[in-house]
Amino acid sequence: MWRITGGGARWFRQGGGMPSTSLAPLSGRYLSFTEREESTVLKAQGCGVREIARRVGRSASTISREVRRNAATRGGLLEYRATTAQWHADRRAKRPKVAKLAGNDTLREYVQDRLAGRVTAPDGTAVPGPEVGWIGRRHGRRQDRRWARSWSPEQIANRLRVDFPDDGSMRISHEAIYQALYVQGRGALRRELTACLRTGRALRVPRARTRGRGKQFLTPEILISQRPAEVADRAVPGHWEGDLILGLGSSAIGTLVERTTRFTMLLHLPRMHGHGDQARVHNGPALAGHGAEAVRDAIAASIVTLPQQLRRSLTWDQGAELAQHAQLRIDTGLQVFFCDPHSPWQRGTNENTNGLLRQYFPKGTDLSKHSADNLTAVAAALNSRPRKTLDWRTPAEALDELLSNPSTAGGVATTP
Repeated sequence: MWRITGGGARWFRQGGGMPSTSLAPLSGRYLSFTEREESTVLKAQGCGVREIARRVGRSASTISREVRRNAATRGGLLEYRATTAQWHADRRAKRPKVAKLAGNDTLREYVQDRLAGRVTAPDGTAVPGPEVGWIGRRHGRRQDRRWARSWSPEQIANRLRVDFPDDGSMRISHEAIYQALYVQGRGALRRELTACLRTGRALRVPRARTRGRGKQFLTPEILISQRPAEVADRAVPGHWEGDLILGLGSSAIGTLVERTTRFTMLLHLPRMHGHGDQARVHNGPALAGHGAEAVRDAIAASIVTLPQQLRRSLTWDQGAELAQHAQLRIDTGLQVFFCDPHSPWQRGTNENTNGLLRQYFPKGTDLSKHSADNLTAVAAALNSRPRKTLDWRTPAEALDELLSNPSTAGGVATTP
């Protein structure tokens, strides 16, 4: 994890987490940072102004003026350095224009009220909400947050056209609001009002950084769109859906549900030695018991007890607990497919079963206290319930019928 320290950290925060300048020039008439770097190297090699100008492709007067105006003078000498020259050029290029919110009190009050105004009851009385102080960084997990009207900058910018259709002065872009919040020196809005945004971030996150946060273990050929069509109609048995149900203290139980028969298997995921007694090691094993290796081994141990024709595919969400799906396929021959992000309906059978299991394993309880035998008993109880979708047969009966049906060996089963 990279870290910015010293003056760089101060500049980074003043810029709201975003680069304040671009290394690319605004226009071809201005020297770029690359040209300034090249000029620095050539000057250090003893080249004169005209030689530097020829190699850089600029006029000699441009290079002469650049070296004279943007040199570093702190040491008492005119020493030309690219970084210092770029800083001088950026400082001179700043526009003296006053920020729109700083020069329009009515607009600023409107934006600030929609962003940070008090939440009110139906009778108009203010509801203060929790007392939360500004700490200069994003709120922590599972902690109270400041209550406010919390309109997004986009909502504010577009609502202005509705509330003031004929007043051109009451216009502002959502980006200008973000800059007023995050970039110090833009004026008008205090930095602590970022706590009223949905994310609550104290610093902005560039889009380019978020694009690289995808799941590295996912590739296009294992997404649900590539799953065989036979899985959808439930005519062929052996296609499973899986997930974890979580409890107190990061305890978990794995669930596997067969799509055709609704037969359920529960995975025992005990905590590893040292959980709660020692600090977690970075990139070390998941001591809570539901890391990638533990889940892989638990699925493999359960699924290999079934005949080969009942081990066709497994559909999972995009949780990192199944990051070792490739090894799971090698060990069991089970094809693994992943749902689209935030699409639980693509594993509807499993989600429904998880809801039934919550009768035995309520939310907020410690699931690690249940032994493997307890999970087997609960799975047996669930598999012995008659189901409407199975014409009131039980999942266990439907599975027994498939196993005793000779056509199942060939990979085809009749639809219940």
